[in-house]
Amino acid sequence: MPELQSPEAFLAACEVESAVFELRPDYRALLLVVDGLDPDAASSSADELIDRAEAHARALLDTSPVEDLPHIAAWRDAYRSFGAKPQRTRNSLEALTRRAAQGLPRVNALTDVYNAISVLHQVPIGGEDFHRYEGPARLVRAVGEEPFDAVANGESVIEHPEAGEVVWCDDAGVTCRRWNWRQGRRTGLSDQTRAAFFILDVLAPVTDLELTAAADALAQPLSALGSEIRISRRLVDAP
Repeated sequence: MPELQSPEAFLAACEVESAVFELRPDYRALLLVVDGLDPDAASSSADELIDRAEAHARALLDTSPVEDLPHIAAWRDAYRSFGAKPQRTRNSLEALTRRAAQGLPRVNALTDVYNAISVLHQVPIGGEDFHRYEGPARLVRAVGEEPFDAVANGESVIEHPEAGEVVWCDDAGVTCRRWNWRQGRRTGLSDQTRAAFFILDVLAPVTDLELTAAADALAQPLSALGSEIRISRRLVDAP
């Protein structure tokens, strides 16, 4: 069992290495820990948020191809900067926006809310189980030997990122590959999650004000998922 740490100590220790900022000096991450979640709580706003997100995605795609939407285009460029092919491995915002136009999946209140906010604010958001982390979250260029807990053909497998790939990791291995492409199983949200860790990733043209608005929009419905919700946050940007 990972050693428990306070949300404040965890967030203070999270970091983005300089090699990532060398790729994209405009990159920023807003990190949130939402503690005190009640796994049995239901959000009265989740369905409304999903309906709004689906309508928003359809409206966006009525006026522009998905790959030309400003923030999605920026992430496609970021993927190319470390050798990934964005047409084969889509960033999470692009994948969700495409899917939202046809209908977002309903998973649980926690996941439904952050998927909807991601589409509505056009910001990639990753959600993970805070208590499954071993040490702080770090965004790095991979060596290529780090373990990544994945699924292939229905079976659990350990994969490894490519050398130079941008990955989120903790002391035990990779938690998300290709910046915001695929999250690992080890730290994934579940029906038993009582504290969630969220990563909101942005590049230009998204402003800090828009990033803060997305975080506020995420925090508001999550505050209803428990009677003693505590939310901690930290912005990480280039020095």
